[in-house]
Amino acid sequence: MSIRIVQLGVTPRLPDEGPRLGTVRRPPRGIRKEDYGRLDYYDSWLPLLSPSAELMAQGRAAEDDKQWTAFARAYRKEMSESAPSQLLDTLAVLSHTSNLSMGCYCDNPERCHRSLLTQLLIDRGATVRDE
Repeated sequence: MSIRIVQLGVTPRLPDEGPRLGTVRRPPRGIRKEDYGRLDYYDSWLPLLSPSAELMAQGRAAEDDKQWTAFARAYRKEMSESAPSQLLDTLAVLSHTSNLSMGCYCDNPERCHRSLLTQLLIDRGATVRDE
């Protein structure tokens, strides 16, 4: 059992993947809600684990390691707030008894909050597997 980290709308589902969670600020554009799951986006939208809108703009604008590090620090701070932190703890526990996946739309996982999210889950004892 584990959490699989994926690129939404791109990474094909695995037969045993379990529910797919969209840790994104906004739903996919131009896609009908009833098609999100069928098109490998997500089964449940979980914006609580995405960066705030302001922070997302900062992350997208990061052009060097210093700016990315500042984004990463701010994202970790947002995720340390009560509700996201409790949710991360819950997902870490679930990863030992259930399969699920989560992700976002970004093409480059190294400059994406999902790489940070992966580490936050591992730090909480989650079993995580990459795409």
